[in-house]
Amino acid sequence: MNRQKSFQNENGPAVYLVPTPIGNLSEISPRQKEALENADVIACEDTRNSGLLLKSIGIHKPLIAHHEYNAHTSSTGILKLLEEGKKVAVISDAGYPLISDPGSELVRLASQAGYPVIPVSGSNAALNALVASGLETSHFLFYGFLDAKSVRRKKELESLKSLPYTVIFTKRRTALKKCWKT
Repeated sequence: MNRQKSFQNENGPAVYLVPTPIGNLSEISPRQKEALENADVIACEDTRNSGLLLKSIGIHKPLIAHHEYNAHTSSTGILKLLEEGKKVAVISDAGYPLISDPGSELVRLASQAGYPVIPVSGSNAALNALVASGLETSHFLFYGFLDAKSVRRKKELESLKSLPYTVIFTKRRTALKKCWKT
């Protein structure tokens, strides 16, 4: 793990991790919008969904696909953009990038190469669900996706049932539909 000094040089090439609104466009902050406006390129899970979101908030930037099926290839391509001096924003379809979404390889590679990785505060579906659940919030575990196979999933759940804190799971998406409220 490299020690980040992300805010010492925000003028050079960098990776910005920018959350996107979860269902309500008014949740986008001025800082999130600024990071997206200042990016040279925006890496996203689905260029169609992200294109609609960005258009609705008045941002028109080149988009590149960065999802679980091309994460290694796109991470290499993003490193080349950083070498060219570009600023790259990484977004997810909704919420915080890298939380049950690809990006950890990119962050590791960029950090190892000495590029700043700058997280921007914002929406996180897991934390939103936790604080609105009424469950204990002092200690919790974000587990992410359970196995898709029923037998393995049951074993996972069995191994987790004795944990003394709230456990948050991510639901697998078979089809993603977007509808943002304005």
